[in-house]
Amino acid sequence: MSVCKNWKKARNQNISLDKHIMKIYQSRSFENKIKKLSKQEKALLDDEIGKILKNQLIGEEKKGDIRGIHVYKFKIKSIQYLLSYRVIKDGLELIMIGPHKNYYSELKNYLKRR
Repeated sequence: MSVCKNWKKARNQNISLDKHIMKIYQSRSFENKIKKLSKQEKALLDDEIGKILKNQLIGEEKKGDIRGIHVYKFKIKSIQYLLSYRVIKDGLELIMIGPHKNYYSELKNYLKRR
C-alpha cells in the first residue's frame, strides 16, 4: 500500500478537510487498474474520489466476508464501476476499482491474499 500519487492536486501530499489531515492510500491492485485508464477517465475518477473524501459514508458498507469495506458505484462513459475503500484512522485506503463483472469475488480473493 502506498500513499496515493495520482489524486488531483494531492500528489504526495495530505488532504486537509475540515481542520484535520487525511492521507489517501492506494493498494497495489488499485494502482495497477488506474494505470490502464485514459486521462479523461482518470479525471472522472478524481471527481468521484473527491466525493468520497467529502462524505466517507457515501459508499455502501458491506457485510460478511468483506465487512468494513465500503463500495461506491459510479459510471465512466456507459460502464458502471465499483470502487472499494475503507476508512482508516489517519485517512482513506483505496482498495480496488473495476466493472461489476466478477468484482466481489476478485475483492474477496484480494483481501484473503493480503
